[in-house]
Amino acid sequence: MKDKAFLLFVVSLILLIFPNLSIADIIVIKTDGVVNPVMAEFISKSIDDAVREKTDALVIELDTPGGLDTSMRDIVKKIIGSEVPVIVYVSPSGARAASAGVFITLSANIAAMAKGTNIGAAHPVGIGEKMDKTMLEKAENDAAAYIKSIAEKRGKNAKWAEEAVRKSVSITEEEALKSGVIDLVEPSVDSLLKSIHNKEVETALGKHKIKTEGVKVTTREMGLRHRILRIISDPNVAYILMILGFYGIFFELTNPGAIFPGVLGALFLILAFYSFQVLPVNYAGLLLILLAIILFILEVKITSYGALTIGGIISMLIGSLMLFDSPLPFFKLSLSVILPAVLITALFFTLTVGLAIKAYRRKPVTGIEELKGMEGTARTDVFKDGTVFIHGEIWSASSDEQIKAGDKIVVESVEGLKLKVKKKEA
Repeated sequence: MKDKAFLLFVVSLILLIFPNLSIADIIVIKTDGVVNPVMAEFISKSIDDAVREKTDALVIELDTPGGLDTSMRDIVKKIIGSEVPVIVYVSPSGARAASAGVFITLSANIAAMAKGTNIGAAHPVGIGEKMDKTMLEKAENDAAAYIKSIAEKRGKNAKWAEEAVRKSVSITEEEALKSGVIDLVEPSVDSLLKSIHNKEVETALGKHKIKTEGVKVTTREMGLRHRILRIISDPNVAYILMILGFYGIFFELTNPGAIFPGVLGALFLILAFYSFQVLPVNYAGLLLILLAIILFILEVKITSYGALTIGGIISMLIGSLMLFDSPLPFFKLSLSVILPAVLITALFFTLTVGLAIKAYRRKPVTGIEELKGMEGTARTDVFKDGTVFIHGEIWSASSDEQIKAGDKIVVESVEGLKLKVKKKEA
């Protein structure tokens, strides 16, 4: 009895730590947000899991405003090449499959939408670089040809698919069903699965009849790793990570040996640079932010009466606005993030650098260095040798001039345990 209880505990613990180890006949995954490498990796891994576990189908609940063309193509290729049927379900109510989401939805073996959803507006947009008229035309033609080939392969309305690219048309779930853009409109995953029971689809291995009655359905969320990567891929989070990284590195350089701020700053910068790989970074904006930090530091060392600080604030503000170059709203920085970041950075560097320089210039108050410039009294005659009384202590001393006992003296330098002094001027 004890052995069975222990075995049950171990199995429960393993399933708790690794929830995706549970075997299912149908897997349902939820994906929302921007189409980026994180989403592409999660969907690809889920398809691989479905193939390895020999599930009957994989359902992708999709809600996206669009995203990166490269990530979208990775997802489409994975879906079309899947050995198990893939169903894309645009849900919940209020969700959308816009831009890159249109390509993903049409590539599925079965495309479905929930009530109160929409699909469309798939016109390509230049991200991270300015495209002239010719380049835009080439991108449009390429996207139109690509979506037509996907729609024709899946038996969908290729004419509407092309218009979604060329004219950015968008339609509701009912219009999509009537136009032959999707296969089903269902209020929930359960009703969707009931509707597709015994439906035959074409997979990479050939024809496959989907069985949904009496099967085990498992819903799987993004793991911790994917959730973290998705969060830091947000432009606002990436920007904050970059600023915090600069803070940490700078604090470590001004306080050698602190270690923790430097390690944390390096970690933040690495995470920020990871995000920059999937975001449309304008390097002119990044350079303006670096220039702003340099100006903040120089403000403390050079008397500019605030001119350098003002220049730094303007440079950082413009650089932050330019940092992510895209017409898409989900790739832009929020002003509510930029303004506090600029002001806090200006205060941080001005105060921190100012305190550091003041500490560096401050006269030592302990140790031998403290004796320089200190006044005392000659205890004996002092020339090449003698003794003086300093700060309640008797010191050996020498001088380049004749000093008589009782004369007031000033310490010029310290040589080992011997002071070099001179006679104090009247």
